[in-house]
Amino acid sequence: MKSERKDAFHQRAKREGYRSRAAYKLDELQRGHRLLRAGDRVVDLGCWPGGWLQVAAEAVGPSGRVVGVDLAAIEPPIHSETVIAFQADLTEPGVAARILDSLGGPADVVLSDAAPKLTGIRATDRAHEETLLEAIEALLPTLLRQGGTLVVKLLEGPEAQAIAKRLQKRFASARITTSQATRKGSTEKYLIARECLR
Repeated sequence: MKSERKDAFHQRAKREGYRSRAAYKLDELQRGHRLLRAGDRVVDLGCWPGGWLQVAAEAVGPSGRVVGVDLAAIEPPIHSETVIAFQADLTEPGVAARILDSLGGPADVVLSDAAPKLTGIRATDRAHEETLLEAIEALLPTLLRQGGTLVVKLLEGPEAQAIAKRLQKRFASARITTSQATRKGSTEKYLIARECLR
């Protein structure tokens, strides 16, 4: 059943022209929560292989802008006037300024479906997840406008939960949800936080 489920989303993505099955996670979250609106400026932190960039670009339309950042290059590039993607480490000095310059101002929505490459060693994987979430947390005050929305993937573990609690305090409302498109057996959840406070 697990392989059938995986194949169904994988095959659908190939058939519909999406870069990955992960596109359906954002599509589902968008349909359920209206995260993205026409004309929005959107940042996708950890955007490889590009499925979320595609869905976000469709949602914001030609008047919006979507900027993605990842350690890996988006290959082949996404040919859309709405999308800009570049390679960078989220902890690099100057990465926030580069994102804002590409975006044309602060983001209405910050997205992240990023996850560290898992080693199978629990302590190591949790430490890598914590580092990734801390990098996103550090960028938020610069990237996200007052009143903006955050959607970030969380893996299970006390470190991720502690950062999620800190993040929630920066917003007027927050909830944690799951996606039907997530592989069975995965512990991933999504924090949806709205109305960024200053």
